[in-house]
Amino acid sequence: MNEETAGEATGPEAADGENLPQGPRPRRWRRRIVIIVATVLMLLLLPVLTAETALRLNYTGDPAQGTQTRNRDALWLGHAWVDGRKTDKDVKALAHRLQGTGIRDLYVHSGPLEHDGTLPESACPKARWLIKAVHRELPGIRVQAWLGDKLAGETPDGLHLERAATRTAVVASTRRILAAGFEGAHFDLEPLHSGDSDYLSLLDDLRALTHAHHALLSVAAHQIDPLPAFHSLAGLTTGHPKWWSQAYFGQVARRVDQIAVMSYDTAQPLQSLYGGYVAQQTSLALEVAPDTTDLLMGLPFYHTDKMGHWAAAETVPAAVRGVRLGLSRTDADRARFGVALYVDFAATDADWRAYRKDWVG
Repeated sequence: MNEETAGEATGPEAADGENLPQGPRPRRWRRRIVIIVATVLMLLLLPVLTAETALRLNYTGDPAQGTQTRNRDALWLGHAWVDGRKTDKDVKALAHRLQGTGIRDLYVHSGPLEHDGTLPESACPKARWLIKAVHRELPGIRVQAWLGDKLAGETPDGLHLERAATRTAVVASTRRILAAGFEGAHFDLEPLHSGDSDYLSLLDDLRALTHAHHALLSVAAHQIDPLPAFHSLAGLTTGHPKWWSQAYFGQVARRVDQIAVMSYDTAQPLQSLYGGYVAQQTSLALEVAPDTTDLLMGLPFYHTDKMGHWAAAETVPAAVRGVRLGLSRTDADRARFGVALYVDFAATDADWRAYRKDWVG
């Protein structure tokens, strides 16, 4: 192109658009949009990919020698044990199943609580029979009442912990189950948001009651923020802050005799990622749980595929390996430590074999 031709290309006709091709301009815009979208996706995915890579690395290495049962493990049992469906034959079978394991506590579903904090009279009619039968067939095993309810907050329907009358009723319900012979009260209240001071107040009142009766107070705990303040981000984006801050976990742990982390339903799609997540959760919990509290990590003894739970990924072998790695790296000699198996009625023989092989040893 010479100067004269170049000059014509920038003259009045070019300004009017009469001699310019129109095709390239839309293509340029499409390229820009693709670049912008790709950049945004990379910015969104990079933290996720980084976090998942860290979990995979967290699953590497060998657990330290001796990072196995301390004979402080627990098992969640379904409601059938206290409503009349189970018999002496079932207790004998349970005793055979638990022989030679590290299980010391049974959390027996004895609720749920009503939304006002009361416990229906019909909730656990066979409680006294079960406690007597367990003591006969499984001497040394403690039977705790597993109580819970859905909390109000994310929905208006549920247990309102902010109401003093509700908390008083929960304490009264606990007094009833202790009078029935249970050796402890195990609470699972969900969804419980990090920082809930009403829950801490309830735990203070419950601990005064249980200790006066020489009984245990234990709780099922939410998972701990895998990243700092992650519960706040989840709350803002979904309205459901799944995690607790590490500081709040420590506040809860200091108020109870046992705290069992619900280290399942993690949405991790691979065993290596799930095991790495459990290793991380174990370390985070160990860092803030006082030595005077039993810290238990939950094992997934169930196989339902659902939102947030991939049964093929959340396996007992992966969980136990993760627990042992976290224990090895953080506090390998901790005495008050164990695992909690969820749940008896969904467990398979393979789950029990893995627990015995990998954790009981």
